[in-house]
Parts: sequence; C-alpha cells; structure tokens
Amino acid sequence: MKKGADLKMMNRINLICLGVKDINRSLEFYKSLGFQTTANRGAPIVFFNNQGTKLELYPIKYLAQDINKNNPPVINQTEFSGITLACNMKSKEEVDLLMSHVQEVGGFIIKDPQSTEWGGYGGYFQDPDGYYWEVAYGASWEFDENDMLVID
Repeated sequence: MKKGADLKMMNRINLICLGVKDINRSLEFYKSLGFQTTANRGAPIVFFNNQGTKLELYPIKYLAQDINKNNPPVINQTEFSGITLACNMKSKEEVDLLMSHVQEVGGFIIKDPQSTEWGGYGGYFQDPDGYYWEVAYGASWEFDENDMLVID
C-alpha cells in the first residue's frame, strides 16, 4: 500500500467474533433468539447470517491461540471489557418481548427494560458466556430497507 493511501476500505465490520466456552450451548442460545445459520451442534465454528454483519462463535481457548499461539492472552471474563453488543428494536413492546425470551432461553437479565436518560427505552442482558447485549428502542429511530438503524 502506498503512503497516504485512502483507507476507506476499512470502513466496515464484517465479523464480530465471540469466544465462547461451550459452542453448542451458545449455538442453541443464539438460534433461539432468531439468528440464522446452517451450522449444527458439533460444528467447530459458527457463523450467523445477519443483516449487515456476521456474528461468529468460536471456542475462546482457540481464539486466544489464534491471536498469539506462543503467548495467548489471558482468558479473564470476570471483568467488564468495555464492549457491548446491541440490538435496536422498533417498539418498546419488541424490547420487552425479546428480553422475556432471552430469559426463557438461558440469558441473564442485567438491567430490566426502562426509560433511558436519552429518551429511549431499553435494558441489558448477558448471554451464557457473559457478553453484554443492549436491547433498546428510540421513538425517533429510522431503519433502512435491511432493518439497519439509520444514524446520521
């Protein structure tokens, strides 16, 4: 790449990979939330087909080794990493329905849906591996033809 080259090619996220302890449990959890995949139990890696990005599940010990085989990062999921994932909904009712379903299929409600400081409505849950998800609604939000949130 020549010096000063245009780096707009980096203006996207193609995959979000979650290192998971039990890939089969996580596969079933995310499938029960509506994530689409052709993977079945026993798959070494899972890709979910989403609108805009793909969510990937990969055993956390192999993910750490992929980063550095000789000196993998320490796996410590007891502290907050500062990263959350989010699913934006089209109504308060959708937030409540999804959060109820999350709890039914093995997720953990961390913050019950409620009015937010920014004028919206939402809450947080953790998946079986402790990843935090925000589920939120904003009355002024618009979605494009692929159900992606339009943010100016």
